[in-house]
Amino acid sequence: MSLLSRLTITLFFCIISTSCIPLLAAPGLPDYFKITVVDEATGRGIPLVELKTTGDVRYYTDSNGIVAFYEPGLMGQNVFFLLKSHGYEFPADNFGYRGTALKVTEGGSAVLKMKRLNIAERLYRITGEGIYRDSLLTGQPVPIQQPVLNGQVMGQDTVEVAPYRGKLFWLWGDTNRPSYPLGNFATSAATSELPGKGGLDPSVGVNLTYFVDKDGFCKKMCPLPGPGPVWLDALMTAPDKQGVERLIARYVRIKNLGEAYEQGLAIFNDQTSTFERLIPLDLHATLHPEAHPSRVVVDGKDYYYWGNPYPMGRVQADMEHITNPKSFEAFTCLVAGSRYDKTAPKLDRAPDGHLIWGWKADTDFITPQQQQDLIKGGKLKAEEALLQLRDVDTGTPVQAHAGSVFWNAYRKRWVMIGQQTGGTSFLGELWFAEADTPVGPWVYARKIITHDKYTFYNPTQHPYFDQDGGRLIYFEGTYTDFISGATDITPRYNYNQIMYRLALDDPRLALPVPVYEYKTQDDQRRYGTREDIEGPNRWSQVQAAPFFAVAPTRPHEGLIPIYAVADKTMAPGAMLLQRTPPTETAREAKVLFYAFPAVEDKNPAASATVTLYEYLNTENGGRFYSTEPNLIHVAIKRTVQPLCRVWPNPMRMLVLDAKAKPVVH
Repeated sequence: MSLLSRLTITLFFCIISTSCIPLLAAPGLPDYFKITVVDEATGRGIPLVELKTTGDVRYYTDSNGIVAFYEPGLMGQNVFFLLKSHGYEFPADNFGYRGTALKVTEGGSAVLKMKRLNIAERLYRITGEGIYRDSLLTGQPVPIQQPVLNGQVMGQDTVEVAPYRGKLFWLWGDTNRPSYPLGNFATSAATSELPGKGGLDPSVGVNLTYFVDKDGFCKKMCPLPGPGPVWLDALMTAPDKQGVERLIARYVRIKNLGEAYEQGLAIFNDQTSTFERLIPLDLHATLHPEAHPSRVVVDGKDYYYWGNPYPMGRVQADMEHITNPKSFEAFTCLVAGSRYDKTAPKLDRAPDGHLIWGWKADTDFITPQQQQDLIKGGKLKAEEALLQLRDVDTGTPVQAHAGSVFWNAYRKRWVMIGQQTGGTSFLGELWFAEADTPVGPWVYARKIITHDKYTFYNPTQHPYFDQDGGRLIYFEGTYTDFISGATDITPRYNYNQIMYRLALDDPRLALPVPVYEYKTQDDQRRYGTREDIEGPNRWSQVQAAPFFAVAPTRPHEGLIPIYAVADKTMAPGAMLLQRTPPTETAREAKVLFYAFPAVEDKNPAASATVTLYEYLNTENGGRFYSTEPNLIHVAIKRTVQPLCRVWPNPMRMLVLDAKAKPVVH
């Protein structure tokens, strides 16, 4: 048979075959089944919830808490979804499966509720691709102008933000793009409008306007010559010689995570929209602006305080001092002008041996790890240590690795959002703490966020987003599988920023604060929390902080009020603490603090507490209170029964920065 004959027969059978078999029509746009996962307490959609089918296909809710579901083989079927999300929980069935079956239909919808275990509430993703992808696919409204791709950002980490010239100025580190695995390694940036001045309510989102290059991708904001990525942090503003507000940052050109080629300060050029070198800094210097500086007033002078998270560095907030490294100060126990030496530290001790903590120019500060090394080496006593953060329920030490500290008007204290290193999730847990002064005492903290084998690093508060007088605060961090032990990487969310909100009136955040002992003008010993000390400006009269208790403004279930009473039979200025409400004969009475009852009732929340006793001085009739049960002196006598249970102060020294006041905008 000729070649032409074979081709003719083949063509004939092809025509017959195609005419006998019906062609499948190309499907149009699918009509998705919308699944919305909400917080059972608020009804708000939960981002970052995984829904997994019995076929191991996984879906993740977008920032509205929505999954757009369409599987051609499953539409019209009952489909079981397992639900899980960091810090949230779905009820388990009789077999322990945390999920439910849904009849998935084209154009249908379902709402599923989860219980929030975290104290902080997850709100939305700020950066990356597909923030509101599923909302758009299901025809739902979205709050931001660029809901699926902005600045061609696929992922970016470590945010820095500062108000600048009427807007918020945002920085991030290494940034991924869609077109190639390598992206921008010289810092990315954006601006946004302030809330109430053209910006969105922070509970809804942030409209970011990125600085972009000719291709629409985030431009290099600090394109320094030489090898290595360039990272910026420590955003500060100060007027130049012409009185024009300028934006300053610290830059580091990175060799690897533990080494750098150079560091210095950079200044923003508003004409080129890039940062330029301002001054170099000693590559090995540890005292320099870093992380998230906050504005503080000391004796009428404006300062920037910085730290990561503890604010142990500062500089006056003007161009002259910011650009002079010799004017940088550290809150430290080293001798002024000295550097940290692990083997032979120059500790600043008074003639009587007590350690002197204070602000010292051109001196190294002590990091948490260095503090531990000094204690282990016998150079420092544990009760002399300044950094004493611990779990309020158990008393277990918490190693704070990164974070920020800002003044909070609602709590009337300095509040910290700190990332723990070495917790149940190695770098995935955040804690809330508060202190009466920027440097402390930082002692008792509460965990507010946890992640299951996932990292949430370099968190920071956004104080310009505070709402309801500071009752609601906002903070974000980088969600990433980096150093997490994660076996699965979360699509779209990985290596991106996620915003959270924390309600500071949550009773779980009723943390113990220092109860100070101070002397009156009549030389009487009295007690009070910051509420009693700050208003009358009694800081110079404070002698000690013998214990911690819950502030009088925060009554809490399980705690009892302890009253401060002065009756007519007592000397002027004298004070008596008692559990029972005062009688009509009292000339002065108020709730001084809240504490646990004296009788231990096996309440797990009381496991870190100790008993508080009253002592009577038999010579002068004065009373004082101590957690020490067996103080021995011929002239003092202890009550048989304790007054209540309070939290111990692990420090035996009074270390404060009482002159530091918040800048009120």
